[in-house]
Order: sequence, then structure tokens, then C-alpha cells
Amino acid sequence: MFTLRGMDSVTRDAYDDVRTPSIAARALATEAVHAGRDDLAGQGLHTPPIDLSTTYPSYDSRAEAARIDAFATTGAEPDGPPVYARLGNPTVARFETALARLEGTESAVAFASGMAALSAVLLVRASLGLRHVVAVRPLYGCSDHLLTAGLLGSEVTWTDPAGIADALRPDTGLVLVESPANPTLAELDLRAAAHACGSVPLLVDNTFATPVLQRPAEQGAGLVLHSATKYLGGHGDVLAGVVACDEEFAGRLRQVRFATGGVLHPLAGYLLLRGLATLPVRVRAASANAAELVRRLTADPRVARVHYPRIGGAMIAFEVHGDPHEVIAGVRLITPAVSLGSVDTLIQHPASISHRIVDADDRRGAGVGDQLLRLSVGLEDVEDLWSDLDAALGEAPVRVRASAGVWHA
Repeated sequence: MFTLRGMDSVTRDAYDDVRTPSIAARALATEAVHAGRDDLAGQGLHTPPIDLSTTYPSYDSRAEAARIDAFATTGAEPDGPPVYARLGNPTVARFETALARLEGTESAVAFASGMAALSAVLLVRASLGLRHVVAVRPLYGCSDHLLTAGLLGSEVTWTDPAGIADALRPDTGLVLVESPANPTLAELDLRAAAHACGSVPLLVDNTFATPVLQRPAEQGAGLVLHSATKYLGGHGDVLAGVVACDEEFAGRLRQVRFATGGVLHPLAGYLLLRGLATLPVRVRAASANAAELVRRLTADPRVARVHYPRIGGAMIAFEVHGDPHEVIAGVRLITPAVSLGSVDTLIQHPASISHRIVDADDRRGAGVGDQLLRLSVGLEDVEDLWSDLDAALGEAPVRVRASAGVWHA
């Protein structure tokens, strides 16, 4: 267990280094392995420890009060050892540091889920009287529902990328986009979207792309959201969310996290840090599998259209001529399940599951049709994956088309 009380000054300085990234530029693959671990050698450790403490002893209550006052003012992580698990945890801090390094932002704040992370962003902006949100469909179904239902008191204006600037109002607190989008994999020009936002923060859900394929902060996004449950964890055993941003906004997010309790468990933080180490390798290998499946699906007469982003990736969406539910029922190697980004391949019918909560007309208007299937490609041998898909797709329709064609946003 990693406990800071009783450490000498050298070790405490090493812990502080975890939260103060080096400015030296390193390749993404190197950062994935080493970020958040820079202090380990100085402590005589190789593997990051897990701190499961919920509270920490302090014999100087005056100093403790001053640290809590400082947190209440700015949301900055308290100097020195931890105070209480809702304010912060050293294991989770390692993951936050590493993700910020990968996304190229000053800070990152982790939450118990991706929806908790998005909710915290909305609450931060609403606390400033900025409850209006401009959003571009499609979004993840629960993100769409959270905005449409106004569950946090927000009001949403839906628009296409070209209409962002015209949709802004004096009380607009956020512009929200996904690129590639869930589940159609539609892409948009993030730099153009950021320019259209003016002074309003652009939040980009980067769950599908990961920092391996794109870093939205480099294109002007002020906030980068991940459902860390997906590729960042990568093994289907962690539920988490994270927002990468500047330190000022991170402070407000920490205050919301403290007040609402949407904290990430330390074991989840540990697993996420471990997952980041193999993120580039996993994403590139799964993307290679996906590209080959795209090639085969595109030429298949049983497939009406294939959606695949220009930046690549491991996600595929495709529309079938036949019954998509029969395809779901027919797979044997591929797992029919929600979620994505795991080492194994998953398939689901968005109109029935992930986007069922979205109004049917809005869903279809965003391109989420009843024939659409979403495939999260894993690390299995591509021939085995194709054999399973081929069998699940069944017999070819009577009217055979030459090619399905690949559709790019």
C-alpha cells in the first residue's frame, strides 16, 4: 500500500513529481509506458503501488484546515500527502498524469464513469450560469439523453458542424461533439469546430479515436472526454471516465467530484494506468484487423454500406440487407454485447441497445438506422473473425450488388 505519511522529503518530492509532468517531449508509445511512473525508481519500485486508503492521519489540524481551504478556493490538489479519498488518491493521480501527458493537456480528472465525467463538466458550466449546450449528433446514446432530458438543468441546441457558430448564445457554456461519432463513425473537422466555438469551450469525446489516433487539444479543443471503460482500460474490467483539460478547469472538476462523490476507485485507477501502457499497441493491432474486415465487408453483397473513419481505428459500422438481429444471434466467436474497446471483438445493434434511449426520429436523423450494426474489433486472428462474421451474415440476398462501398464522413 502506498502511504505518504512518514516518508522522507526525497520520497515526498518524488510523489509530487507524479503530479508535475516533465516538459521533455517523448514519443506517445514511450509516454504510454512511462507517464505516471516517473517517481518509481526513486522509491525503489518497478510496479506502481495501489493505495486503498480512504483517509490519512494528520497531527497538524491547522495545516490540514489551510490545505482544505486552498482546495475549496481553487480545486488544486492539496500540497503534500493526501487528505481524504474524495479529494484525491495517489494511485488515481498516476493515471490522471499519464492520460494528460498522452492527450497533451495540463491536467486530467478521473471519475467513476464516462457519464459521471460528462455530468461534472455540465455542472461546472451550469455553476457559472451557462446552462445552454450546443451539440452535434450523433453522440453516445446516454450523452444524448442526458442533454435532451435536461436532467442537470441544461438546455441543448442540436446542430450540424456548419451551424455551430450560429447556434451559440450568451448563455452557451459548452459545445459537445464526438469524432469519430458513436455509432456511425461520422467525423468532423475539429479545428474548424474549435474556431466556430469562439470563447466557448469545445468538448470532444475522444473515446473511439484515443490519443493514439488523434489529440483534440492540439486542434483547439479545450476539453477532451473519454469513457475510460473502453480503450484506455482495454480489457472490459474497468468502469471509468476522465476529462483532459487545463489546470484551471481541472480544479473546478475536482470540486464537483468532491461534492458529488463520483470518484474513481484506486484499483480502477491502477488498472487504467496498466491499460495505458499497451494502448498504442492494442489500438494499432486492432485497427489493422478492422481495416481488413472493412475491405471484406465492402465487397460483400450481403452488406449495404460500410462506415469507417478516415483516421482509421478499430470501430466499424455496417448496414446489412438482411435482418441485423439474425447477425447478432449468429455470431459464436464475436461477443454480442454493449461497450467497446476491449481485446475481444464485440458486436451490437445500436438502435436496440446503445441508442435505444434516443428518440426514434432523432436517432434515424443522425444516421442510426435499423439496419446498422456496430463492431468493435479486437485482437483475435482476422481470419477467425471473418469466418464468424461470414457465417453470421448468412446467405446472400437474391439481388447481388457488386460492392457495398465504404462511406466516410
